[in-house]
Amino acid sequence: MSATCSTCDDALLAPAGAPAATTATATATTSGPVPASAAAAWPAVAAVSVGTFVMVSTEFMPIGLLTDIARGLQVTDGVAGLMVTMPGVLAAFAAPGLGVAAGRLDRRTVMVGLTALLLVSNLMAALAPNFATMLVARLLLGLCVGGFWTFAPGVATQLVPPEAQARAVSMVLAGVSVSTVFGVPAGSLLGSFAGWRFAFFASAALTAIVLLAQWRLLPALPPSRAIRARDLLAPLTARLSRAGLIAVVLMVMGHFAAYTYLKPLLLQVFGLSATHVTALLLAYGAAGFFGNFLIGTVVARSARLGLVATTGLLAVALLMSTLAGEGLVAGAAVVLAWGVAFGMVPGAATGWMLNALPEAPEAGQAMLVTAFQVAIASGATLGGRVVDGSGITSAMLVGAALVAAAMLAAATLGRGPRARDAVSAP
Repeated sequence: MSATCSTCDDALLAPAGAPAATTATATATTSGPVPASAAAAWPAVAAVSVGTFVMVSTEFMPIGLLTDIARGLQVTDGVAGLMVTMPGVLAAFAAPGLGVAAGRLDRRTVMVGLTALLLVSNLMAALAPNFATMLVARLLLGLCVGGFWTFAPGVATQLVPPEAQARAVSMVLAGVSVSTVFGVPAGSLLGSFAGWRFAFFASAALTAIVLLAQWRLLPALPPSRAIRARDLLAPLTARLSRAGLIAVVLMVMGHFAAYTYLKPLLLQVFGLSATHVTALLLAYGAAGFFGNFLIGTVVARSARLGLVATTGLLAVALLMSTLAGEGLVAGAAVVLAWGVAFGMVPGAATGWMLNALPEAPEAGQAMLVTAFQVAIASGATLGGRVVDGSGITSAMLVGAALVAAAMLAAATLGRGPRARDAVSAP
């Protein structure tokens, strides 16, 4: 699903879309050597960002190829859906598990290893003789997803000076938005022209390029200390991180209770044509790309404001979907606001957690990944029940209510000594 700090008397959580905002955070997340110059730093950040793009594209590629894969491996469409759900389930457990297992291992080695595992997953999927092999390939992907989101934000902050950390994390998270706009549709297009196996081979080829780039560009990145199993309790016991997890679970649940039915909403409630719906879904991804970078500026000044603003905009977008009326203009307004808001989510959540737990940033990220995966599954399930029982509009209202509750949690539970840090803009 992920800046420096000039501490004020009251300090406000800190940077964002990614980064470490207090001196303590910077110390915790930048223990390894930083590249000597921007010429060395930013290509390394770009290599991690492109890795994000490939990973997310691979994660959701079966959505556009599901029926083709099902026919090719002789399973039903329902069984083929396990290719999407199983990686998410494993990622929820893998994130904290890999965080502990990595110990004091150099984070360069960790990132290169995860990318190599992604390459193996893609090749196994492309060559899968049966569905069992495909599932093994997708489970390996689940390990990549959980591990990548645990370590990538911290790696981004290690690669650049403190004043550029927010921008670096935003760049890494931008891979998610780019894959939404271009990666997943491109995979579907390749599959339609050359077959689903070719789509996985193409993903494997790009992964190999990323692997080589990371091998050559990433410097040694030793962690400040190893994550211990008991560290995983810190996000649940520390007041500020616990507030962030509560807000994130409510926000992501609300989003996916509604987002799962975005296409039916546009078709049935707004009365749009299939062509208009396709265009708006692309616009949604593009808006998310903008939101991803917008949140870096906001949270560089206040992480609490970043999360409050993100949940507020998302709640308004979901409520608008029930009040805006019909037609293309109304639909476009909802989709663009919704896209910008959800594009802000990863950066706002990551920034909050990194700064809530400056002494254990990777433990915080691991639990954040778990919270995201649990919330995605439960939100989609809740949305399905509401749609079946009361219709699409009711699902939008339920989603808006959950996101509004998340905003309330961030605004109230997030108050306190560390909830008032001012940070320099990226």
